[in-house]
Amino acid sequence: MKKILITGANGQLGSEINELAALYPNFEFVFTDVAELDITKPDAIEAFLKDQEFNYLVNCAAYTAVDKAEEDTEMAFLINRDAVKYLALASKKHNMAMVHVSTDYVFDGTNHIPYKESDPTKPNSAYGRTKEAGEKEFLASGVDGVIVRTSWLYSSFGNNFVKTMLRLGAERDELRVIFDQIGTPTYAPDLAKTILDILVQTEKDGSKLKPAIYHFSNEGVCSWYDFAKEIIDTVHLKCMVVPIETKDYPLPANRPSYSVLNKGLVKEKFGIEIPHWKESLIRCLKELKVN
Repeated sequence: MKKILITGANGQLGSEINELAALYPNFEFVFTDVAELDITKPDAIEAFLKDQEFNYLVNCAAYTAVDKAEEDTEMAFLINRDAVKYLALASKKHNMAMVHVSTDYVFDGTNHIPYKESDPTKPNSAYGRTKEAGEKEFLASGVDGVIVRTSWLYSSFGNNFVKTMLRLGAERDELRVIFDQIGTPTYAPDLAKTILDILVQTEKDGSKLKPAIYHFSNEGVCSWYDFAKEIIDTVHLKCMVVPIETKDYPLPANRPSYSVLNKGLVKEKFGIEIPHWKESLIRCLKELKVN
């Protein structure tokens, strides 16, 4: 039985991997968050790994407070860059393959066609720069493993856009939501399943997890306005959703205006089938038991 270490286990993605773990009986999972393993301290990582043997490490830990990162840059770099470096080097030393999760924010959003893995990165926010730096540390480490970039993540766990829209939609008569930022929502269980299926396929092939970058989100394209409208309409809330421009809702951090990800590579390499974002949204709302 192969053993997988999960970091950031209390977040949206880590929680969803935990939910799916029972469906993968050939893997033994060890779930950790900061209380069990402080990934910002190399000594703590080494002490944790010293008496255990893992085959894989899936790093779900991240500093994700996009606006706060503009001021709290040091902490964002510590978690999104330095900790990734420490984990990658430890994985290489202990012969673990590693999966690291990154973001569409590594792009500046000026494309008009979906971003491929080979497109140059050019983040326009502190958060994006910290995630780009983490990618570079991962690739420079020489560890066997892959980076999976994703976008607009939501789940029945944690705080996210879907839960915020449900709460505000029940409280207010009107919601003003940005329509000129285009991307794709990603339901965290779909991402979790894809990551685990990549490991299953790797085991099945008897191959190594060779260094590469893959893109994953749900299928389809929408704006934040479209996403909000679909949430409100699906659960039959009376709240009106009004489209506004980015300039009408200024925030500390810049967002990519277009960050649709091309997923052709992950589908071709691993035979991944990806649900449309509207299908996955319905699944999430059922999970949240919202009518």
